[in-house]
Amino acid sequence: MASLSLVDTLASLVRINSVNSSYDDGPGEREIATWVRTYFEQRGIEVWEQEVFPNRPNVIARLPGKNPHRRIILEAHTDTVSVKGMTIPPFEPRIEDGKMYGRGSCDTKAGLAGMMHALATLHEEGIQPPCEVWLAAAVDEEFSYRGVVKLCEGLAGHAALVAEPTGLRAVIATKGVLRFRILVRGKSAHSSKPHLGVNAINHMARIVLALEQDHLRLAANPHPLLGPATCNVGVIHGGVQINFVPDACAIEIDRRLLPGERTGDVLAHYQGILDQLKTEHPTMEASIEEPPLLTDEALETPAESAAAQCASAVLRDMGLNGELCGVPFGCDASKLSRQGIPSLVFGPGSIDRAHAAVEYVELDQVQQAFEFYRNFILRFE
Repeated sequence: MASLSLVDTLASLVRINSVNSSYDDGPGEREIATWVRTYFEQRGIEVWEQEVFPNRPNVIARLPGKNPHRRIILEAHTDTVSVKGMTIPPFEPRIEDGKMYGRGSCDTKAGLAGMMHALATLHEEGIQPPCEVWLAAAVDEEFSYRGVVKLCEGLAGHAALVAEPTGLRAVIATKGVLRFRILVRGKSAHSSKPHLGVNAINHMARIVLALEQDHLRLAANPHPLLGPATCNVGVIHGGVQINFVPDACAIEIDRRLLPGERTGDVLAHYQGILDQLKTEHPTMEASIEEPPLLTDEALETPAESAAAQCASAVLRDMGLNGELCGVPFGCDASKLSRQGIPSLVFGPGSIDRAHAAVEYVELDQVQQAFEFYRNFILRFE
């Protein structure tokens, strides 16, 4: 079980509705940003806000280090996904069987609480760590990553820990994501004379089958930590009414990227599939819409990096699994990595509980995560 003060902090964070305002039911992160800023102000820890959107700031706290030229970044996002579909009260933190329930408890307010207490306890005990430490409570991870992108402007650092539910495993590799739309243009006609039209849905069906076949190629080339890249057709729109030949059809695709894959190359590959189908079906007019809906390339931090080796050693000394691993989901860490900061993902709880109808986090893992963050700060030089 986590300490009472740590549990209280996590409960206070869960009580705050910080659903991303890009979702219909979301007020945004203003209230939780104020709470986090006040937490550090009351303890005499330097803290400031960094505006990302109006009334949606990142909050950054700073703990001086013995070497002012080296910096550790601790980062956790303050927004959550929607509460629609939840079957428990989302903002009433309930503790049962050693777990805390509520939206954001696992993703990722537990990690945020652990990071906050790591800084607070070091400051209260008058301990100056080897490196300067920044804790960034960032907005907008659950929609478009604008918080961490803003944070990275001009940012320098020598290690970053990003809080996400990893089950107390140190993650050095995450998949990236490319989301894009394919549009097929046909020609409308009366359904009694379909030969006068060009059925966009029929052509799209050919594309979907080609994507399914191409997926077999992805499965044959797995990454050692992440497994294979994936391609999923998640949305399809087409047609006007049943007695029309449809003149348009669109699909939205979620393509999970492996380290080394570049979005431009991946899009060119799918354009090649469309070009080949065009030669086989001359009436097909298909295009990939620009720009893509979302792009975020994968993370792969070298296992031999000082940050990764330090994390592994800390976990082993705590009696936990120090083997470095990968996860299929993406997060803010890849943006910090592209800034040149060796980045890892680590936090309490299971990703299976994130975004779930019943979200919870194990409180013993919250305590262990706090200890890991604190020990990493003290050991990394």
